[in-house]
Amino acid sequence: MTDIILDVRHLITEIHQRRGWLRVVDDVSFNVRRGEIVGLVGESGCGKSMTAFSLMQLFPTPAARAASGEIIFDHRDLLKLKPDELRRVRGAEIAMIFQDPATFLDPLMTLGNQIGEPLRAHQYSGDAQTRTLELVEQMGLPDARLMVNRYPHQVSGGQKQRALIATAMACAPKLLIADEPTTALDVTVQAQILDLMRDLRDQTGAAILLITHDLGVIAEMCDRVYVMYAGKIVEANTTRDLFRAPHHPYTQGLLRSTV
Repeated sequence: MTDIILDVRHLITEIHQRRGWLRVVDDVSFNVRRGEIVGLVGESGCGKSMTAFSLMQLFPTPAARAASGEIIFDHRDLLKLKPDELRRVRGAEIAMIFQDPATFLDPLMTLGNQIGEPLRAHQYSGDAQTRTLELVEQMGLPDARLMVNRYPHQVSGGQKQRALIATAMACAPKLLIADEPTTALDVTVQAQILDLMRDLRDQTGAAILLITHDLGVIAEMCDRVYVMYAGKIVEANTTRDLFRAPHHPYTQGLLRSTV
């Protein structure tokens, strides 16, 4: 289908341990359509984040690898791209928001320099400084000209996350991967960040793959949802139908635990 921007087919991701290679993502298949928000939900350790790292080909450890399968993004198999080809896609056409912004923001760089980094990396043709200010304002951060000169330790957790989202959106990606984007935030700020992400989808047409353990976030944000358990997709449906009539025992248990 031409409206599918991401089509993951039979993905297997492994981590090397003393006894050999351990499958942490086991024959996973799913897709995301253009402009759609799709949820990938499951408990901690089920393989959600490793799936995201597989899509970006950015693993937290050199002992991890995408062993087989296909990751078809906009008609290209990312697993077959050369390193320089993948670098041109990563950050420009696919971007990722990480779980803990404090970990991924450089404490020695101003927010403005970090937000502008993808523009410089991908040779943005316009005025990078102007674009950076536009992004800061679009994220709802106050006093844009002051904010770009601040360091991560000088802003709140919610402002850090907005800066990270601005960095991800700098090059107007077609797909945004959000890995537990509200976990470290209080309830009020969580709601603001989710509203921001929905607005960005509406304004830019970017598809969003939202990775979370929180079914409340799924219910509020997602058009469709895939349920992951022990490295496998065990159920897939529209969000409405999944909540109305879950089929897999694990999904039923997840829903009961939220009541």
